[in-house]
Amino acid sequence: MKFFKIVLAVIVGCFCFFFISLLFFILIASFFAPKEDSLEIKEHSILSLDFQKEVYEYSNPIHIKDFDFDMQQENTLTAVLRAIKEAKTDSNIQGIVLGSTKGVKGRAHLQNIREAVEDFKASGKFVYAFSEGATQSDYLLQSVADSIFVGTLSEISVQGLSAEVLYYKDLQENTGIHMEIFRHGKYKSAVEPFLENNMSEANREQIKAYLSSLWNSYAADVAQSRGISVDALNQIADSLWGRTPELALSHHLVDKIAFRDEFEKSLCKATGTQKVKDFHLVPIEKYTKKVALDYKEKRLREKKEQQIAVIFCNGEIVEGPSQEGLVGNVSIIEALRQARDKESIKAIILRINSPGGSGLASELIHREIALTEKVKPVYTSMGNLAASGGYYIACNSKRIFADKQTLTGSIGVFGMIPNLKELADRWGVNSEQVQTHPYALTYSLFEKTPEKTRQVITEGIELFYKRFVQRVADGRKMTWEQVDALAQGRVWTGADALEKGLVDEIGNLQQAIAYAAKENNLSEGAYDLLAYPVIEIEFSDYMKKRFRASTQAELNAMLREEIGAKAYEGVQQLRRTIPTSAAFLQARIPYDVYIK
Repeated sequence: MKFFKIVLAVIVGCFCFFFISLLFFILIASFFAPKEDSLEIKEHSILSLDFQKEVYEYSNPIHIKDFDFDMQQENTLTAVLRAIKEAKTDSNIQGIVLGSTKGVKGRAHLQNIREAVEDFKASGKFVYAFSEGATQSDYLLQSVADSIFVGTLSEISVQGLSAEVLYYKDLQENTGIHMEIFRHGKYKSAVEPFLENNMSEANREQIKAYLSSLWNSYAADVAQSRGISVDALNQIADSLWGRTPELALSHHLVDKIAFRDEFEKSLCKATGTQKVKDFHLVPIEKYTKKVALDYKEKRLREKKEQQIAVIFCNGEIVEGPSQEGLVGNVSIIEALRQARDKESIKAIILRINSPGGSGLASELIHREIALTEKVKPVYTSMGNLAASGGYYIACNSKRIFADKQTLTGSIGVFGMIPNLKELADRWGVNSEQVQTHPYALTYSLFEKTPEKTRQVITEGIELFYKRFVQRVADGRKMTWEQVDALAQGRVWTGADALEKGLVDEIGNLQQAIAYAAKENNLSEGAYDLLAYPVIEIEFSDYMKKRFRASTQAELNAMLREEIGAKAYEGVQQLRRTIPTSAAFLQARIPYDVYIK
């Protein structure tokens, strides 16, 4: 009898735990679910594009296995572009007000949003901009406006582009921690900061080249929107004529100097209202949720029989499953297989926003793409970055789309091994090794790599480089020598890559989707988009992950405040320079260049 009581108690306890967990999850889901009343868009509304919160490249669809529940981050680039397009025909949205671009990470993303606002203007609705100080990125977007208003103490930062690279040779000498370097490529300068204290001429050449390309694109867009010449804009940058509102006005960077209340009166006039309270500023985050909800309901009502799969490769390429900010070959290969085997999917698009990473993981993904293309077409859309390993997995696509501001190429390879021998010697730590064969100990943190081992590693580097170049040559229908001349680790902008034959077309993800649909006889509105990969996760693991992410964000913010923004960027640049992947061979873009 006692045994049955214990069993009954356990069953009741399990049931109670499940019921409470389910109730807890329902409460959370209902708390975060958008309320239809709160998403109502009233008459005389203005869409506010003030990006204070981060706009994500992509957020993996998450499937909570415990409750068979799907969820996804809504504040993504795709969602923002869809919202702007919807606002164009929304009778309650009378115009757009442009503000900060703080949350928009990357010039290609900013260019996409700018193009969407230009398309919105074609509807005849107004676009105004107001700022009390605009960064260069802010101004790229704001220059699209019919009228630009600035505060009485505002500055418009139009000053050209600069890049800053940190070097660590002396730091290694001071700490006794050294990086042993192996590389191929005249421009494969991911490792340069560990070898030198100064920038090489080859690296200076490539950075100057792609900065000039980025600036030329920026200047052409701004000059055209503002009705001034590119030469005039260059003179403005040379003389800092945006440093005061008066100078900015006299050189046609802005249209009016005004306080916010005066700007609001202009909005009254534009919307045909009498008082400020009569029009409604709708934050882009709110409108994005509303459009996403409508889009989801429409998809449920009008389920399409055919689909295009979009596989997002967002982050550094690593061996293993994908995680937040990391592209795992296991997850991408599984996504390709799922899309390949699903008969209703007629085409696949790789959306790549990656600096590269593990050479092995890149090779395995490349192979799976080749197998997939035997069954159905694979296209590539490049975001802010599709370099080195990111280009490796793109190069055999049927057609490659890149933005003008995309950084791509960087066809090269390197390897880095940390060495603590000097530090160990300083502290009196001695390391002894015993091995049965000459290469049994691949490397030791506490001994310099033997010359024979260095030769073997260098052979591996050279072999991988030759294979990388051949992969590109096969995919792009070029000779090995043609690719080698463009490779050597050199970085190209999307505009230059088009000229060199590394990409096929300048265009964003939406244009790539439209092209794939047309190529596969899918008429507009006759297909759905399916996003991959989908993350399968237990609810408890999901909550732990969210808690860790929140804690990490708070710690990062505290560190930034404590040491200052510039020092914080330096720490982050050093952290990103050292690969997160355990893989030795790295097909990765030369370090992160902080472009200002």
